[in-house]
Amino acid sequence: MEVADVLGPQGLLARSLEGFAYRPQQLAMAEAVADHLARGGTLIAEAGTGTGKTFAYLVPVLQSRQKVIISTGTRNLQDQLFLRDLPRLREAMASPARVALLKGRANYLCVHRMDMALQDPRGHGRESLRWLLKVRDWSALTQRGDIAELADIPEDAPIWPQVTSTSENCLGQECPSLARCHLVEARRRAQEADLVVVNHHLLCADFALKDEGFGQLLPDADAFVIDEAHQLPGVASSFFGTSVSTRQLLDLCRDARLEYQREAGDMPVLLERVDQLAKSARDLRLAFGQAVRRGSWREIDTEPGLLAALDDSRGRLGDLEQGLQAIEGRGQGVDACLARSAMLGSQLAELLESGTDSAQVRWFETHQQSLRLHRTPLDVGEVFSAQMQCRPAAWVFTSATLAVGDSFEHFQQQLGLAEAHSEQWESPFNYAEQALWFVPRGMPQPSDPGYTAAVVDLALPIITASKGRAFLLFTSHRALREAAEQLADRTELTLLVQGEAPKNELLNRFVDHGNAVLLGSASFWEGVDVRGAALSVVLIDKLPFASPGDPVLQARLDAIRREGGNPFIQQQLPQAAIALKQGAGRLIRDSGDRGVLVLCDPRLLRRGYGRVLVDAMPGFARTRDLDQVLNFFE
Repeated sequence: MEVADVLGPQGLLARSLEGFAYRPQQLAMAEAVADHLARGGTLIAEAGTGTGKTFAYLVPVLQSRQKVIISTGTRNLQDQLFLRDLPRLREAMASPARVALLKGRANYLCVHRMDMALQDPRGHGRESLRWLLKVRDWSALTQRGDIAELADIPEDAPIWPQVTSTSENCLGQECPSLARCHLVEARRRAQEADLVVVNHHLLCADFALKDEGFGQLLPDADAFVIDEAHQLPGVASSFFGTSVSTRQLLDLCRDARLEYQREAGDMPVLLERVDQLAKSARDLRLAFGQAVRRGSWREIDTEPGLLAALDDSRGRLGDLEQGLQAIEGRGQGVDACLARSAMLGSQLAELLESGTDSAQVRWFETHQQSLRLHRTPLDVGEVFSAQMQCRPAAWVFTSATLAVGDSFEHFQQQLGLAEAHSEQWESPFNYAEQALWFVPRGMPQPSDPGYTAAVVDLALPIITASKGRAFLLFTSHRALREAAEQLADRTELTLLVQGEAPKNELLNRFVDHGNAVLLGSASFWEGVDVRGAALSVVLIDKLPFASPGDPVLQARLDAIRREGGNPFIQQQLPQAAIALKQGAGRLIRDSGDRGVLVLCDPRLLRRGYGRVLVDAMPGFARTRDLDQVLNFFE
């Protein structure tokens, strides 16, 4: 069959798949994908919301009879593609293609580490022990060992690192539970499949591993399809560098203590060194203060206390490595801990001694209970394009937000895609009738101390008229918290605030309630799909310019200046345009949806660069009159 025989107005899916509607944009994109799969090369495809881009690439992929790897932005999208979209399409097309789902190793139960954890029940708190026993019971039933099957254990539960493996603590071919390894089985299925669904983190991990000469995680393929491709440059940056965290040090301490007790209980001095490293890692985190933040390495270089804490951890790590060398050969687990300590020591030394490399930026980030030190390349385009050259395959990059206006230059530069062919397909939605875009008059400048209060004053009559059913999206957590406090005293509508519950739980509450107001920041700007009347207002407080205080962004802006470029035009403005398109894209998700987009920031219409942002937006009807907004909900 041709692509049109499946996706056309009288095609197979129109006749057999409930809810399918023919869209000319979808068919045109599918034909472009089919063409590139057949002749090779690189296609960048922006498909507006509602185009149906998933089927637009899946249909030609299934028809191609090629080995194809599809990479998605998140594990949730990965599961949706594999568990919902692919089964429906394969059944409708009677496709014989073999498909497989492959995630990173931390997503699979490690039977060996679970057994080790069960041997030490006293090392767990009451709640962790309850979770551990739940994992044990599930392990006897699961076929794939994917921890996503245990949805009632929180994603950040401390039990997960104890029952999953990392590349550092995996025993590989020496593992006594190798025959029951879920990761090995998942990789075997991926090797045998025609179509493998992965995510960007795994794709980039495979690239980085091969770049370092350590083999590969993914099978060779004839074609790669990158969905939600706008997320890929950010993910790639984190994989083509070096990072070390205090959590890695503490995990090493925990495993070294357990392996010592199992294999070599005759050197108590080793336990002292384990305890000293654990204390040093915790002290190192505390030395950076309580705030959760990102910072430049300059802060470390100018603060003797931080340098001293780093030197202490480096020394304690070396002491532990020497202690483990003394019992080398006592057991596979001991030898694995020795290798980990040597690797972490080497990475930490590389971080501390690489300050003169102008192509890299060193920085740190603190979390509630951990610290991570990074060395990140300023430009991943050259590295990424080199990895593509190592894989002579067809490449398709797609998303609803890749271009700024009609230009793909920014995205192409980020990934080194100079020779790519690009195409755009507009959304099939009738935006001019379905949505109203409101930019209010009289708002203060975003730098004004009373700006968030003015946003709340503006939001109140709108969410009252809409009877809730609103997303209020903020560019900072501070503004989100301030708005939540002010709204709580001024409305009886149900408020759902990011941070009060996991993201998916908040979304489920929002949809189930039907008249709630959800206040969110960055993670709610994209990848959130709420259809129907439950979401009828999206309010954005400020233009989403990335924080200039971010150390990686600042280093990239400085590099553009050194080369004589304009960092605002080349970096900050294109990123803001794509982020704004993502935020606006939350509003209209279906042909029957209707709603109002509110953008509070007066800079949109007062600054010269505002035209770039306006031109990047969907074709909503526009107004500056609040009464028109209120009448919209009559």
